[in-house]
Amino acid sequence: MAEIRLEHITKRFGAVVAVDDVNLEVHDQEFVVFLGPSGCGKTTTLRAIAGLEQPDEGDIFIDGQCVNMLSPADRDIAFVFQFYALYPHLTVYDNIAFPLKAVKASSSDIQERVKEVAAILQIQAMLDRKPSHLSGGEMQRVALGRAMVRRPKAFLMDEPMSNLDAKLRVDMRTELKRLQHRLGATTIFVTHDQVEAMSMADRIVIMHQGSLQQIGTPQEVYNQPQTVFVAQFMGSPSMNLIDGKIQSQADVNPTSIDAGDLALHLTHTEVSVKLSAEQISRLGRSDEIIFGVRPEHIVVSKEPMEHGFQASVHLVEALGSVNIIDIFLGEAPETGDLVLLRARTHPSFRPEIGQPVWFDLDPKQVHLFDRHTEQVIS
Repeated sequence: MAEIRLEHITKRFGAVVAVDDVNLEVHDQEFVVFLGPSGCGKTTTLRAIAGLEQPDEGDIFIDGQCVNMLSPADRDIAFVFQFYALYPHLTVYDNIAFPLKAVKASSSDIQERVKEVAAILQIQAMLDRKPSHLSGGEMQRVALGRAMVRRPKAFLMDEPMSNLDAKLRVDMRTELKRLQHRLGATTIFVTHDQVEAMSMADRIVIMHQGSLQQIGTPQEVYNQPQTVFVAQFMGSPSMNLIDGKIQSQADVNPTSIDAGDLALHLTHTEVSVKLSAEQISRLGRSDEIIFGVRPEHIVVSKEPMEHGFQASVHLVEALGSVNIIDIFLGEAPETGDLVLLRARTHPSFRPEIGQPVWFDLDPKQVHLFDRHTEQVIS
C-alpha cells in the first residue's frame, strides 16, 4: 500500500473555487474519511487524487511519486463509485475479473484471485449471476471485489453506501472497516454522513466550501472542534451555539464576592456563565463570543439546583433511548427569534411543555469561539 500526500491543491470551475489550497497527508494503511455537506469539495478532491480531475494548482504524491501527469490507469489506485458502475451484461465473476483481463493476466491467476476476493466478501454463490439479479448490498460487494482484485496501492470510495437502506448501511459499515483492517489498505472514503465517518475513520477530514476545516480522530473533531462549522456539523443534535458578550461579574451581580471576575452573558437571556481563570486567559482581546455546549453536557432537573439556572420547557422530543428537551432562555426583540438550549436527558425525564425546570452546565465541556473569525479561542 502507499502514502498519499496533497500539497496546495486548488481546483476551480470557472469562478467557483471547488477546492481551495488543500494540504493533507494520508498515512500508509490509514482509513481517512472526507466529510462535509454537498458541494464542499470532498468528491472533487477525491477525483483529483484518482486523476479524473486535473488540479489547477498544487501537487499530488502517491507512494512518494508525483502523479500530476499520470493517467488514472497509471496511478495504481482503485475507485469505488456511488452507483457501483457494474457491467450489466457480465456475470459477477466477469465483473470482478475485468481489471485483470484488461492487463492480460493469466487465466489461472484471474481464477485464483477472483475466488479469493469472493471468499473474503462472502459472494462465492453469486459468481454466475448478473447484476440485475443482485440486491443493493450484493452489488456493493461486487463493486468492492472488482476494486480489491487488482491489489492497488490505495482505495478511493465516493459515497459507496448512499444508495443502501439504513440497516444494510450499518452492516456494510462494519464489513467495510473489517475488510480494510484485514487488507491493510490505504483508503479514502467520501461521505456526508457523520455516523459513517465517526464509526469507520482513523482520521476525519472535515471540508466546507472547498477548505479544510479540521483534521483529526473522530474523538478530536467531536470533543475539540476548531471552528463553528465543525461544532455545528458534528453531533446529533448539534452543539448549542449562542452569542454572548464578556462582562464583569459586577455588571451581572453587584453583590457577588467575585464581582471582579469575568462572566459570559448570553445575548437576549438572563443567563451569565462564570468563566474559569484558564478560560479568561485564553480570551485575549475577544469580548464578543459564541458560547457552545453539547446537549449531553447539560444537566436538567425539575427541582431547584444550587448553581443552576431557571428556565421553561419549550419542546420535548421523545426518541426512545433519550429525550431531547428544548429549554427556552429568551427572545431577540428585533427579530422575534427564540434563544433555545437543547439538552439530552434520560427517557424517564419528560417534563411538560411550559413547565419550569432548572439546568446546569459542565464547565469543563464549554466551548468558546470568536464571533468574528468563528475560530475556537485557545
